[in-house]
Amino acid sequence: MTASEQYASVRYLVDDVQAAVDFYTAHLGFTLNTSAAPAFADVVRGPLRLLLSGPASSGARATPTDATTVGRNRIHLTVDDLDAEIHRLRAAGLAFRSGLITGPGGRQILLTDPAGNLIELFQPAHRPQ
Repeated sequence: MTASEQYASVRYLVDDVQAAVDFYTAHLGFTLNTSAAPAFADVVRGPLRLLLSGPASSGARATPTDATTVGRNRIHLTVDDLDAEIHRLRAAGLAFRSGLITGPGGRQILLTDPAGNLIELFQPAHRPQ
């Protein structure tokens, strides 16, 4: 096996590649890396390369039919000010899939992309040094 030295990649199966690209670039700070829409595109944020595979892509076609529904896995994006992000995304018309949850490690909320894939926005708890 070979490993990329630049990115960790995650594949999300999406119904509409362009809608997914628009969502991630407009709302979550990703930049478009490559596009072969309507089959495939990939977007990048920091060390994460998100592979957006439409129904015609080889990645989607390789997925068994009993594993094509959206799962409970999600990408986890750390933010500096969760309240500000929630306000910004709500103002953009996005709906959240969970309420704001606070735990010992920090605070989080879930939203979905246009295909229903989960995204966790997370603000770590401040730890004394």
